[in-house]
Amino acid sequence: MSRPTILHMFTAAANLSPFDVNMAIDAGWQHCLPYTNLLPAQIADFTQDAIFSRGPKGVKRTGIFVGGRDIHMAMDMLHAARKAMVPPFEVSVFADPSGAFTTAAGMVACVEKKFTAVTGEPITGRRALVFGGTGPVGLTCAMLAARAGADVAIVSHVDGAKAQAMADECAQRYGVSFAGVDGGSDAAIEALIGDADIVFNAAKAGVQVLAERHLAKAVKVRVLCDVNAVPPEGIAGVGVMDDGVPVGTTPLGALGIGALAVGNVKYKTQQGLLQAMLEAEKPAYLHFEQAFDIARTLA
Repeated sequence: MSRPTILHMFTAAANLSPFDVNMAIDAGWQHCLPYTNLLPAQIADFTQDAIFSRGPKGVKRTGIFVGGRDIHMAMDMLHAARKAMVPPFEVSVFADPSGAFTTAAGMVACVEKKFTAVTGEPITGRRALVFGGTGPVGLTCAMLAARAGADVAIVSHVDGAKAQAMADECAQRYGVSFAGVDGGSDAAIEALIGDADIVFNAAKAGVQVLAERHLAKAVKVRVLCDVNAVPPEGIAGVGVMDDGVPVGTTPLGALGIGALAVGNVKYKTQQGLLQAMLEAEKPAYLHFEQAFDIARTLA
């Protein structure tokens, strides 16, 4: 009789996301057990309790998922878990805080595909703006777009200096370079969008960051991606179901990509990584890089 599969789900938050539990069970994990309010310093002990209790055969049917809200803390937890492994007692670990890694992977993969389809060129060297770029999805989106070769800036409606500090931390931690800029006024937004080729929106739900008056200044923009699924539209004219629908208020008829188009790729990416943990012959450590690899094949 084979041993049941167990996914230990770590989070620094007070609760684990039901979305992640549903995804894990639907991917084939039989038992999904939450551990909440954890700190990175606790991860080694929890990891070793998980690996040493099942034996070499049992660890092959065991995994760790890292959730939470903070992408840096999630990565710290992933690294702490990896450091605590004692081969052959070693299990796969997958970090996806607030779904940020898989959502951002879906955003950038979808935009890459549409941009190349409409221009015949990659996004390499193209100017990309990320509104809501100081949140977990926006920061991850900026990192992935920059790794794909774009010239990226995250836009803050409150504090450009804070946005730059967050960009600097990502550069230090992950070796990826992008800028933080101020978008706290109409004039600032119009100046930024007038020089952009691509626009992402990952601002909180229900907030419109770009109105029609802003889009009229988007003289170079070819693709707009908005993951806000709650009215009003985060980017005016981009519907939640749009998947390459031209936005008529932009000078070049930029293609709009909405939340459901991105969400379809995000869902399949997260499920694919959860299934990969079950099927892996050797332990795997999965985060935004692996999410992007899968999303590119799905977009």
